[in-house]
Amino acid sequence: MSRRLAPADAPRQDLVEPRTGNLPVVPDEVVRVLSVLPSASLVVSADGLVLRASARSQALGLINRSLVTVPEISRLIEKVAGDGEAREQEMRVRRPPLGRELLELRVRIAPLGTGAILVLIDDLAEERRVDAVRRDFVANVSHELKTPVGALSLLAEAVLASSDDPDQVRHFAERMQLEAARLSHLVQDVIDLSRLLGD
Repeated sequence: MSRRLAPADAPRQDLVEPRTGNLPVVPDEVVRVLSVLPSASLVVSADGLVLRASARSQALGLINRSLVTVPEISRLIEKVAGDGEAREQEMRVRRPPLGRELLELRVRIAPLGTGAILVLIDDLAEERRVDAVRRDFVANVSHELKTPVGALSLLAEAVLASSDDPDQVRHFAERMQLEAARLSHLVQDVIDLSRLLGD
């Protein structure tokens, strides 16, 4: 899935045209790199004017027109602009514009060396939800895999115990084939899901 960064004066975005004055230039290489990052991303001037913004940052409500809407992020930008030191901070903030929902964010801010400042923001609540789904999936798969593996073990013992009865051996062998097929389907499901999670 491709992500695009909108310039601050892009049409159809909730951003106004940049202020007049001597604004830093955002190199095309930086825009291309940011467009493929999963993090919400902003490029701002030293005074906090949004020069570039990803769709994700807009979806989270982090910007309005050409301003950052979260005071905690704005203060962190001011500190980085003041001393040129990169910073990282986790924070819980109210989601703009209404503030009804709490966002858990990891904010990383660093100067770009062009007079602009890079802001990367990860939604920790979303990361934790995904991690919880993965943990539940692993627990469920582990349980599901135990059933056919246990059945195969018991059926193998039954085959050994019935080696002098061809009908019983055939019956247990057919059951083993069914359990092996079930196991194969489960393994394929795990492979398919891991491919989806990797994309």
